[in-house]
Amino acid sequence: MDPAGHPIIYVRGYAMTEDERNETAADPFCGFNLGSTVYRANIEKSSPAKKFVFESPVLRLAADYGYRTVYENGLDILDPDWKPRVGADGTSAKGIPQQSIVIYRYYDDGSDLLGDGKAKDIETYARGLSDLVLKVKALVCERRGTGFDPATFRCYLVAHSMGGLVVRAFLQNRKLGDAAARASVDKVFTYATPHNGIDLAGFNTPSWLSLNEMNTFNRERMAGFLDLKAVFKATGRVDFMPDKAFPASRMFCMVGTNRGDYEAGRGLSRAFAGHGSDGLVRIENATVWGVDDSGKPTVPAAVGYAYRAHSGPFGIVNSEEAYQNLTRFLFGDVRVDIWVDVAGVAVPPDLEGRKVQALYQVELLTGPRGKRWYLSRRTSEEDSPACRTHAELTEPAKKDRRSIYLSTVFLANRARVDQERPSLAYAMTIGVRVPDYQVEKVFWPDQHYEGGYLFRDTAIVEMVPPAAAGGDWSVKYSWQSDSIGVATTELSYRKLKEGKVQVQIPFDSGGKPGISGKVRLVIGAWNT
Repeated sequence: MDPAGHPIIYVRGYAMTEDERNETAADPFCGFNLGSTVYRANIEKSSPAKKFVFESPVLRLAADYGYRTVYENGLDILDPDWKPRVGADGTSAKGIPQQSIVIYRYYDDGSDLLGDGKAKDIETYARGLSDLVLKVKALVCERRGTGFDPATFRCYLVAHSMGGLVVRAFLQNRKLGDAAARASVDKVFTYATPHNGIDLAGFNTPSWLSLNEMNTFNRERMAGFLDLKAVFKATGRVDFMPDKAFPASRMFCMVGTNRGDYEAGRGLSRAFAGHGSDGLVRIENATVWGVDDSGKPTVPAAVGYAYRAHSGPFGIVNSEEAYQNLTRFLFGDVRVDIWVDVAGVAVPPDLEGRKVQALYQVELLTGPRGKRWYLSRRTSEEDSPACRTHAELTEPAKKDRRSIYLSTVFLANRARVDQERPSLAYAMTIGVRVPDYQVEKVFWPDQHYEGGYLFRDTAIVEMVPPAAAGGDWSVKYSWQSDSIGVATTELSYRKLKEGKVQVQIPFDSGGKPGISGKVRLVIGAWNT
């Protein structure tokens, strides 16, 4: 059990109809208790799924980290008759343990089982979340006793879909919550949240579609409850977290890339959401960047990608990949931000000197040592690569576009396969597809073979933090093409702010066409 764990408050996603709100109200964990026994091993639905048992986030957090629920005698902590459970010695305990899972049941009032059957607006839900944070704080402080400083209380907010917008409204809009509640939030993790709204058939959800609060996902409406009107006016986007509200570096966005397994609306949702989505939320709308006081983007929230649908048996919440990212983000020891800095691209000899259009797709697969799943998975077939145009990678005026953020990986000492080895290691596959070259907007078929790569290799990265390496980071790597499964080359690093270091792994495909550059890893201790 990890004694450093803070309370987890889970905020579920959107329930559109009264029946869905009733179903949510009837579920003690509002969906956070759902597991799965199936795993989509490939992108073809015609192939049978593999059996892979994931018991649910609630059960795994209890089994792996000693978390417990707060329901007692059929009541939750917001009920005036709720009393703490009886201690092992037969006496009544006080408050709730620090390692508690609390479900924010904001749809109870909107069900006709426990309320009036009418959906409320997101501002109401945000204020309710603020009240719940303060309630949890009071109960944890009561359990910890007089020796515990309430100012040090922290909690984690974990949210699915619209729940992430409830969290952001609470954090970003000072009118929607208490300052002490906002200051109590340590980290935020979102699954498949439409941080930049929902687009269907290429159009943003209209502002006039107020039935069942569906306009919650309209960007202009979002700019209001997220307190981002000025930023929205300048950029047309609302996927920003102001630095002064909450640091984006303390957020993690889990992004789903499998639209094919989302069955809502008998498949109509995935049809209208289109390729490059989880069946409801487009990949490009599911992440967050920090912004400074002037509205300029600063740092991205940590991001992981999984071939999972928005919900359902192949959904993102009830998946091993998302759970591993969640727990490593909350309790891990090392953070690695993965960037690719492109130095140059070369076109085929026959295209040299001609005006070329091309789209370069950068893929990434990251998997920790000894595990059979990916922490992040971005591939062209799953519509999730990072993309840059030929102009962005060649024109001097666009040189800032040559640094490409791919994902963030968190590593945990407790998850090491060999506990005798102090190093943390993972494999990182980088691929850049051969683009479909065009000349004067006409496809150039010569030397084109579908599915080819300009560059593709797997780097084994092994690192030992300073505490275990004698005061300095030790970082080694090897490309699999040179050394299978073993990191042998020591990397020098550059020290950054806040104790972070930066290492660079060079790559060069050689030849024409080709690509060259460096994989840049920004590494830092986490949860110290």
